[in-house]
Amino acid sequence: MSPSPVLPPPPVSVVGIGADGWSGLSGGAREALREAEVVIGGARQLDLLPPECAGVRVAWPSPLRPAVPRLLAEHRERRIAVLASGDPMFYGIGRALAEELGPEALRVLPHPSSVSYACARLGWPLEDTEVVTLVGRPVSRLAVSLHEGRRLLALSADASTPATVAALLTAHGFGPSRMRVLEQLGSEAEAYVEGVAESWAHAPGDRLNVIAIDCRASADALRLGAVPGLPDEAYEHDGQLTKRHIRAATLGALAPAPGELLWDVGGGSGSIAIEWMRTHASCRAVSVERDPARAQRIARNADRLGVPGLKVVTGPAPSSLSELSELSELDVPDAVFIGGGLTAPGLLDACWEALRPGGRLVANTVTLESEALLAERYRAYGGELTRLAVAHAVPVGGFTGWRQAMPVTQWSVRKPSPPASLPVPGDRT
Repeated sequence: MSPSPVLPPPPVSVVGIGADGWSGLSGGAREALREAEVVIGGARQLDLLPPECAGVRVAWPSPLRPAVPRLLAEHRERRIAVLASGDPMFYGIGRALAEELGPEALRVLPHPSSVSYACARLGWPLEDTEVVTLVGRPVSRLAVSLHEGRRLLALSADASTPATVAALLTAHGFGPSRMRVLEQLGSEAEAYVEGVAESWAHAPGDRLNVIAIDCRASADALRLGAVPGLPDEAYEHDGQLTKRHIRAATLGALAPAPGELLWDVGGGSGSIAIEWMRTHASCRAVSVERDPARAQRIARNADRLGVPGLKVVTGPAPSSLSELSELSELDVPDAVFIGGGLTAPGLLDACWEALRPGGRLVANTVTLESEALLAERYRAYGGELTRLAVAHAVPVGGFTGWRQAMPVTQWSVRKPSPPASLPVPGDRT
């Protein structure tokens, strides 16, 4: 007699639940929870279930993400339901479960998200509303989304978040912005308060809240655009700053795309890495800076300009690059920018070796010694060698004349695929 086939475990039901609790669930969601032998969720969510959901209730520990594989393995042979807040696939536990089990092992039953409820209450088109989550993330990441006339929804971490957001808006020149805090959306206890950021005086309310922001800039607010080339005044620096027009040209050569990783070697004030990350929320960057004071300054600039996720490595290059090269394949750089230290022995070769095949390398210099090095590499390896010159109008007595900034020599090149070694200077084979 042939052995009985081994049946796969039943799919994990991922049930979205709102502040309205059991009464707001669909028939299919209720059935999945009744049939579950184990229900995993937050303590608040588990308390929303009635006695007829007889499965063992397991509350997520903190931190949550490392516990996901362990809890799923412990109950693998049982019917599992996981509770999620609102839509499980919108900043919810659904992502972690899909990464752990694969999407084919999940049965996702979404509930309207707090964002959908908020747009319904406000009359805002969902497709025109930017959403920024502040749950488990720095509030400073909201700064990159501040533009005159934009409508934002911020997902709060807790009851104190609205006051923190109001302070950030005011500090960034958006004090006149209108704020509305919508609490317990979808429940009978739904409520909201409103006010202006610069005069926000409401006491903390319910921890379940969403903040709606109508962005309004003050008359003296520094304008920060959505493309590279922010004003130099946006940065704290000691003179080590890639200036605005050169910075815009450099980012154009680096050509950031969503999800890509940049190594910024010789970070200075961090402007290249910061504006790389500002191009898209999924862009990542590592800034390498040997001077500890400058490294701290880079971190402050990144936080103030809305990209607190910028990683800063303090140490000299190329030796400090070795720890980065030992990271996983996902952390192989798609682009490398060298803004200083080109003549350091082995730096250019180390950056080239680390670069992903098909990736881009861009190097800027103002010195003759480094320029000669770039010219040799250009002759050997191709790419583009460019001289960037910028002049600014300045007073000359009672007239106006041009003051020339130091010209910048830029080499940009794409690493071939399959990978090849960077030729030594003079090797044309």
